[in-house]
Parts: sequence; C-alpha cells; structure tokens
Amino acid sequence: MTDTLRPPTAAPAVTVSTVDAPRQLKRSLGVVGGTLLTLSCVTPASSLFVLVPTLFNNLGTATALTIGIGAIICVAVAFCYSELGTLIPSAGGEYAMVGTLAGRFAGWLVFIQSMIVVMIVPSVIAIGTAAYLAPIVHLSPAVAGAAVMLAATVAGLLDLRANAWITGIFLVLEVIAAGVVSVLGFAHSQRGLGSLIHGVTADAHGVTSPVGLGAILAAMGTALFVTQGFSTAIYLSEELENPRRNVARTVLWTLGLSAVVIMVPVVAITLGAPDLATLTGGDISGMVAGWSDSALGTFISLCIALAIINAGIVMVIQNSRVLFASGRDKAWPEPVNKAFGTLNKFNAPWVATLAVGLPGAALCFVPGLLLTNITGVAVAALYLLVAVAALLSRRAHHKDAPAWRQPLWPVLPVLLIVALGYTLTQLDHTALVWTAGITAAATLYWAFYLRPRQATHWVITVPEDGEA
Repeated sequence: MTDTLRPPTAAPAVTVSTVDAPRQLKRSLGVVGGTLLTLSCVTPASSLFVLVPTLFNNLGTATALTIGIGAIICVAVAFCYSELGTLIPSAGGEYAMVGTLAGRFAGWLVFIQSMIVVMIVPSVIAIGTAAYLAPIVHLSPAVAGAAVMLAATVAGLLDLRANAWITGIFLVLEVIAAGVVSVLGFAHSQRGLGSLIHGVTADAHGVTSPVGLGAILAAMGTALFVTQGFSTAIYLSEELENPRRNVARTVLWTLGLSAVVIMVPVVAITLGAPDLATLTGGDISGMVAGWSDSALGTFISLCIALAIINAGIVMVIQNSRVLFASGRDKAWPEPVNKAFGTLNKFNAPWVATLAVGLPGAALCFVPGLLLTNITGVAVAALYLLVAVAALLSRRAHHKDAPAWRQPLWPVLPVLLIVALGYTLTQLDHTALVWTAGITAAATLYWAFYLRPRQATHWVITVPEDGEA
C-alpha cells in the first residue's frame, strides 16, 4: 500500500541508474548542530518580540500561562514527530513519513500542504525585518524582506556545517537579548507570581478587566505558533548522524530550550511592567528603554532583526531539502526531478535552494494577510495528517522496527486529531477556500499524471539511516 523504497541489503528490488539517480545527502550533523539549526527556525527572539506582544494585548498577565499550555500541547506534537522521524528518516519530512505509513496519495496531500508553507512562511517572516532595522536604517518592508530572502538563499548554498555555525552565532545574540530582558524585568518587579495565574488586562486609562477561559482558548493558535519550529529536525533527519537516536533528541531538546528562552522573559516582563496598561500595550522595546536607556533598546531591536535573518536562512535550508527529496522521489517531469536532485560542491541541493529563495523574495511584495491565513490552514492540515500517520506507526513491519516510541500512544495522536480538526473549522473561510483549491488542483495532478506513472513516479525513498 505504501509503495516505499528502502535501500536494498541484498539484490536490488528496483533497478535505478546510478548515473542519473540523485545522490544521498551526507550525514554530517550531530545533536548539537541539528539543535542549533532547529532552534534557529523556532527563532525564540522573533516569537518573543513579534508574537508575544499580541498575546499581551489580549491576555495581559495570563500570557505566560497561555504560552505554557501551548508548550504542553506542543509536547504531544513533538512526540509524534519524534517517533515518525526516527522511523522514517528522510529529507522529505512529513510527506515521507505520512506517505510511507498511510499511502502515497496521503503523502502527496501532505507534500502539497508543506509546499504551501515552504513558499510562503519565509517571506511573511522576512517582511518583519524592516521594523527592527529602523533604529539604523529605514527600508520598506517589501525591500527589506526581499533582501533577507536573497541573503538566506546565498547562505543556503553553502555547506550545512558552516550554516550550523552561522545560525548558532545569531542564536547566541537572540539568547543574549532574551537574557537582558529577563534580568531587567525581574530587577524592576512590580507584582507577585500570583499575577501569572489571575489574568488581568487594562486599557489606556487603566481600567482593568479579567481574562476568562474563553480568551485563553481563542489565543491558543498564537500560543502554539510561539514555540513551533521543532519539526525542522525532521527535514534534517537525513543529514543527522544516528537518526534513530538523534532525531528525537533534537526535536525534544529544541522544544524544551525554546520554551525556556521564551517563557522566562515573558514571566519577567509580566512581573516588571510598570503598570497593567503598559503590559497590555505590549511595547516590549519601550519597557526595555524605560528600564535602561535607548542604546539598549536599539541593541534589542537589532538582535530581533538578526533573529529574523537567522530564521530565513534555516527555512531556506529546510525547504530546499523538501524539494530535493521530491525530485529524488520523482514527483515531477524528469527534467525537473533531475534539477531538484542536483547537489553542488558543498553537498547542498542548489537548484532546489534557488527554487525556494527566489520566489520567496518575490512574494515579499505581495500583501501578507491572506498569505498568513492560508499558511495557518496548511499548517493545521499538515499536523492533522501527521497525527493520523502516528496512529498507523505500529502496524505491520513498522511495529517492531527500531525507532523512538512516544508514550501514551495512541491517546495523544487521537487527542491531536480532534483538537486540530476543530481548529480547522475556526480558521478564515477565504483561506480555507484558497487552500482547498490548491489541494484540489494537486489532486488532479495526482490523478492524471502521477497515478498512471506510479511504477516510476512518486516512489518515496527512505535512505539508509547510518545505524549498524
């Protein structure tokens, strides 16, 4: 049913030309390098300074509690990714996992959702750079975003080890910025720890309002997005040494570290804000300036800009691996497959990298609201299909395969399916229509091009895992 190829141990079951077949990516990353790249994709500083202020606007002192609940939910998602990523260690990420366990058509649908994310998310994030470069240079969001995407594309053409060090340096600056905010917030504490549980907001006039359970649930989508990004480890699983062990470690370490880097400053800001109106306003840079001076505020802003650039680099690396894997698995006409499978002297899929980065630069000039909403639909659908695959991960020969196994199976995947299914019904209707239209077009492509050629096309390859 799954029609998945694994590298043969005896006589080959399928004859493939060694001349034309794309090369396998080199296993050159350990847990540290993989965690640096994956944590950079989470971009904790970007989440702290871009997404968290919106939560402060709506939740006030209940922001830390909401993010904490979101992080707990993300643990269940991370468990699914960890098990499937160690069972199916492929650069194809979600589509290789789902396609192997639930069938090739399901894998194709997952691939389409991931492609929507691949082509949109880096641009949406890159556009935000301009606001944080303002202390030193004024650029339009579109121009700044396009420049970030082009720089990330160039970086994506380099050796993966070099990129791990580049993103690691940027990540250190992010953590320093978060640490500075934490120290300043705790040093200027105005309220006790009890305020973190009893949610209160205040308007510009200081009139306070309690935060109910409904408001927390309504903000849960944003709270989940704050710590998302740990799934990048799955895309790097083909380049991780000992993936059966290191994929799960990378996923879980990334989630844990990102939660700490984000939660500690959020708690500090909540306790240290001079008043509830200021906290609800969500101007973190303004609070930092009030606690110190404008020079430190400028430093924090530049760190945020670097965090966004860092995220762009990692996303281009991640997303190019998806296209590389799709070419290797014959998803396209042969000339396109060959191009996507071509590696440069740094062992990077350079055509696939350009195919992600250059359109991403162009998308920076498109209004971002609809793109953001479409991405939200695609991500929810993607996670839902991954949870379905997690339910199928212990049947047939996969039951006894060597892999990291999640606790509380199958309860956690079932709960995720219910929660994500409900979430999809609550998302923007226009975005749902656009995503459904793209998916319908992809289904026609499957029916009229891929399915009649299923003996030679869309044959999902799971490389050697490097284990003895």
